Amino acid sequence: MSLASRAKTKRLDLGCAGSLMTAQEFDAIRRFDPRFRYELIGGMLIVSRLPSVGEVGPNQELGRLLLNYQDSAAGTSVLDATLPEQYVYSGENRRRADRVIWTGLGRCPNVESDRPTILVEFVSRSRRDAIRDYEEKRAEYLALGIAEYWVIDRFARTMTVFRQPPAEPTESVVRADGIYRTPLLPGFELPLARLFAVADRWKRPKPSGG
Repeated sequence: MSLASRAKTKRLDLGCAGSLMTAQEFDAIRRFDPRFRYELIGGMLIVSRLPSVGEVGPNQELGRLLLNYQDSAAGTSVLDATLPEQYVYSGENRRRADRVIWTGLGRCPNVESDRPTILVEFVSRSRRDAIRDYEEKRAEYLALGIAEYWVIDRFARTMTVFRQPPAEPTESVVRADGIYRTPLLPGFELPLARLFAVADRWKRPKPSGG
């Protein structure tokens, strides 16, 4: 019996990690443990914990900045939509992006068929997740035709932008005190310090010795 068939009577959960399945089976799943996020990579189900508040907070602030821009004169005809925590459909893979941004459609996008213009990931604490963000997802997203891929790293205090060739430069790093601008969003300014300030507010205080 396929995993999708079992999922009709048993919700998807942490115990299903590593299961082999097809994209069709994955797309058919409707019941799952909401404490985890699920991705399909190379035919294998990847189960991970939900993003931490140190990622969610800055992501929410980025969304606010983008929506404010969308309401502005410069952004009204450029930014179609932006959403957090959306699946990216790449062949048989189903990756969960922290934020997706669509531009230039002139309408509300179809989340399954309209390729995002920009994808954004907020780096998690583990080295394995960082490697996925900087290397695996970069290769996959650019191969998919994404125009820009932003990796926002609150630990390194940087934002790395990967661009679709022949755009130049194809890779650039913005420091914590920098402001990022892109021709894909004319007039939009992203002050990284604001995102990192939000992340810092969610840091857990170190226990005092005694």
